[in-house]
Amino acid sequence: MLINGIAGDQVPLSDRGLQYGDGLFETLAVINGQPGLWQHHIARLSRGEQVLGFPPSDKQLLKREALSLCAGHERAVLKIILTRGSGGRGYRPPASSHPRRILTLHPWPDYPNEWYAKGIRLGICHTRASLNSQLAGLKHLNRLDQVLARSEWQDPTIAESLMLDDRGRVISGTQSNLFMIHGETILTPDLSQAGIAGVVRELVIEQAKQLSLPLRITDFVLDDVQQADALFVTNSLMGICPVAILDQYHFNIEKIPQKLHQAVDEILRSAL
Repeated sequence: MLINGIAGDQVPLSDRGLQYGDGLFETLAVINGQPGLWQHHIARLSRGEQVLGFPPSDKQLLKREALSLCAGHERAVLKIILTRGSGGRGYRPPASSHPRRILTLHPWPDYPNEWYAKGIRLGICHTRASLNSQLAGLKHLNRLDQVLARSEWQDPTIAESLMLDDRGRVISGTQSNLFMIHGETILTPDLSQAGIAGVVRELVIEQAKQLSLPLRITDFVLDDVQQADALFVTNSLMGICPVAILDQYHFNIEKIPQKLHQAVDEILRSAL
């Protein structure tokens, strides 16, 4: 673990990330010592800094620290946390903030090969995704919606569950973004009011455009999902993961465009 570039495992109790969730984080796949999709993650981190009013962090310094922590690791998970730093009691941020960088390295998750060969089973959460257009899309430290949602199931056969907002619109999984296929069209939820705009979601959107595959970002409800031909979920660690079952509904993973899947996988394997 590195804290402002120094090996350690403690932060002050006055840190506003601890006190108020006043911060941001990114979770990156590490391949052969390289943090994957670095530019995508840094772009989202930079957007978050602007929204939260943080002074812009030194991205070259952050990259050097990340590389030093990831060196020698063939497969791992890098987590970058950026807090506003220390402050006194009360919500008002200090007039001059000194953000704190926390970098940690974790083992690679052992996702079963069966997930990709046969598809996963999804559940549906009762916990709703909070609406906040100012923070929507960002990976900020306030993640109680996801904590409560993930606590709803212990069944190991359910790999992930969907979250809706209070208006009944499908937003995402607890730790993933959702895509569905109707006919030839790929659809993914509009995240302008809630949810996290994942970097692999962004990558899928980019690659679909390059491959001339029709893709729409739009609102839809659970009934629309249940009537889809195919579903898949994405995040930085699992990549594209097909969905076989949602409740009693079954989906054809063969309907997921193979050329899209291959294009995204190739970029993820290259750790660009």
